[in-house]
Amino acid sequence: MAALAAALVAGMACTAYADETATLKRIAATSTIRIGQRVSSVPFSYHADRRRVVGYSQDIMLNIVAAVQNELKLQSLTIALAPITSQNWIPLLINGTIDIECSSTSHTVDREQKVAFSNTIFVIGTRILSHKDAGIKDFGDLAGRRVVITAGTTAERSLHRFNEEHSAGMVITAAKEHDVAFQQLEAGTVAAFVMDDALLYGERAKAREPDDWIVTGTPLALEAYACTMRRDDAPFKALVDRAIATLMASGEARTLYDKWFTQPIPPKGMNLNWPISNRLVELFNAPNDRPIE
Repeated sequence: MAALAAALVAGMACTAYADETATLKRIAATSTIRIGQRVSSVPFSYHADRRRVVGYSQDIMLNIVAAVQNELKLQSLTIALAPITSQNWIPLLINGTIDIECSSTSHTVDREQKVAFSNTIFVIGTRILSHKDAGIKDFGDLAGRRVVITAGTTAERSLHRFNEEHSAGMVITAAKEHDVAFQQLEAGTVAAFVMDDALLYGERAKAREPDDWIVTGTPLALEAYACTMRRDDAPFKALVDRAIATLMASGEARTLYDKWFTQPIPPKGMNLNWPISNRLVELFNAPNDRPIE
């Protein structure tokens, strides 16, 4: 009986510890940080080969990891990676499978009810990728055409709203990942791929003939990308925000932009050739964690 009572007390203690332990305490106790990774969000977070995740957001994530290790004074910090999609990243954060993800996630007011967002790391617009000879210049030209988007994204909601409000008659299909959507566009099964412009430039750069494809259209919406964490963990969010703000104040964020958007990137030396926007320059000068609504 004494042994059983001791076991029950120990079990209760473990449960209480799990309930009360914040992210930084768990990382300190295990010397492990669990990171969600997108694997096809070029050039933010993607596989350069079968094992290596690289990208603009990944470099920011590695700076955050270094800041966590320094804050906790850990001799080493193991990174446990978990692949995520637009459909599953929120449940994986909430259930504790991952501690943080930093890829190409849009900060919206609706999502704030479920997860916490870091300082913004990028600003994008929802636009169109199509063949240069398709006669598509803006969203009105998509009327009656087949269009693909990536499932579970804010771009999906924006496009469906446009289609309904303008009675455009688009046939909208959803692909699991960005690269799958672009494969449909290259194959000619759809006339356009609607998504965040930065990601469209990434897919265009991977094409067999990049010059055959154009990113066009007045943005349906402007959105802020940010890293995401569990809600109600202010110390962890504050540390992540400081790491991002430091990157921007030091000029390192601008260096990372040039590295991933204006220079050849792995695995094939493709170049997005996308000059930095005024909105992003403004963000680097004044970091903040506000969505664009």
